[in-house]
Amino acid sequence: MTKYRCVLCGYIYDPAVGDPENGVEPAAPFDKLPDEWVCPVCGAPKSEFERVTE
Repeated sequence: MTKYRCVLCGYIYDPAVGDPENGVEPAAPFDKLPDEWVCPVCGAPKSEFERVTE
């Protein structure tokens, strides 16, 4: 699964982990996150994330 990085704070959204503290279960791909989901570190919207290329 593809990871995404917040361009404002560097937080990495890893679909394998999800964001359980904010109601996102593991295995949830980034494009399936609710539109109102924000970065759990800095509060940036999904539009401030970029795909991580490894």
